[in-house]
Parts: sequence; structure tokens; C-alpha cells
Amino acid sequence: MAYLLDANVFMSAKQLHYGFDFCPAFWDWLIREHKTGKIFSIEKVSDEIQAGNDELSQWASGLEDGFFQEPDQNTLGALGTVSQWANSHTFPNGQRYTPAAVSTYLQVGDYYLVAQALAGKHVVVTHEVPANTINKIKIPNACLALKVKYMTPYEMLRKEKARFVLGGRDG
Repeated sequence: MAYLLDANVFMSAKQLHYGFDFCPAFWDWLIREHKTGKIFSIEKVSDEIQAGNDELSQWASGLEDGFFQEPDQNTLGALGTVSQWANSHTFPNGQRYTPAAVSTYLQVGDYYLVAQALAGKHVVVTHEVPANTINKIKIPNACLALKVKYMTPYEMLRKEKARFVLGGRDG
């Protein structure tokens, strides 16, 4: 089992809690864990990051091949499963996602992220939370419906016992 990170994990880390200038250990940890086969993301997330043309996109450009996975044959099959769910999901009140919500979802990285996690039996890591709205398909809602495990970045860091500890002080 590996973790597939959503774009918002990288973007929020850069902007908020793990800025490159004061918490490089977070970024080093991601690379280290990737080398052990635990941390990945997907090609569509890389595309979103590269669009930022900033420090994060420079960091992502320096990653080894394979960090951002391309869809494979299993993913292509899972895309159909996720698409079918998005087009047919009915809420307890009988409502369904709007055509605009479904169309948008099928064009963004979230759709591929859930499909690749479903195909590879991976855990999706995202800051998104479930929401029963007909106007936007949220990653956790798709994961819950398709029995794909998901968690927040903080849950992942705790589960993997990540430690970002300052070195000892002399004198």
C-alpha cells in the first residue's frame, strides 16, 4: 500500500505549515518515503503544480521519474468505474450531482487520483473533507463510495511516524 498525494497537500504545505524556507525536512521526508515505495502522486497533480511556476514547481521538477505516476492499464479500467459512480450517484434525498459538477470532475486531477488509488489499492491523502453538495464532487465522497481509503496529511504523517526534529544545540 502506498499513499497518493493530492495537489492540495503540496500547495498547502508550501504556503502554510511546511514552507521550503523553514521546514525543509518535510520535503526531504517526502523524497525519502518515495524511495521506499510509500509516497507518490499522479501525473495530473504534477501538471497542477507545474502551472504554478514557483518554488514548488521547481522542487517537483527535480524529483526522480516515477514520483508522479502515469495512468496504467488498471487505472484506465478504474476510470470507468469512477465515472459510472459520478454519473449515477444518488444522495439519500434523491438528488444527484449536477451535470456541471460531473463534467468538471471528469476533467480534473481528482478523478484520476481516485481512479489510480482504486486501481492500485492506494490511500488518497488530501485536505478535502466530505460534503454532500450536488454542485461539486469531493475526493472523500468518491473515496467513501468506492471503498478507497483516504486520510489527511497529518494522519499520514502520524501513521508513518514522521519526525521533523531540530538537531541538538552546542553549549
